[in-house]
Amino acid sequence: MARSEPDEVSAPGEMRVFWFLLLTMVVVVTAVTLAVVGGGGSAVLQDVPPERFTDPLPAARPVGRADIEALRLPMALRGYRMVDVDEALSRLGAELAERDARIAELESTLAGDRAAAVTTGTDLFKQPGDRPEAEPADRADGRDETEEDGR
Repeated sequence: MARSEPDEVSAPGEMRVFWFLLLTMVVVVTAVTLAVVGGGGSAVLQDVPPERFTDPLPAARPVGRADIEALRLPMALRGYRMVDVDEALSRLGAELAERDARIAELESTLAGDRAAAVTTGTDLFKQPGDRPEAEPADRADGRDETEEDGR
């Protein structure tokens, strides 16, 4: 038995369907490519400006714990931008140095006041409304407070 080979490989209708599908696929791929690249007059994927650090730390008052917790640095390609981190850390370092200097100043003032109180005998912890105790120099004239009131 001899094999018979067909004279026609495919029907003419099948070739039309193939060319139609090929043309449709080329049109769809071209449309998607133009939409992504932005060749259709409006840029679909616009260039986004990089995030810039806006210093959220208060300028008019000292930095507090809540300010540090709220601090968020913008992300860069491989982490954080070194310039932004350096700026925030230098600001915090300056605030801490200023705070330490103020604490040292207050501690030295307090130590000086304590030393003066020890030498003069005054009470540092006396409340502002307390009456001062009568000093011996106040009673040198021989009068008592009750005599001044006329009692």
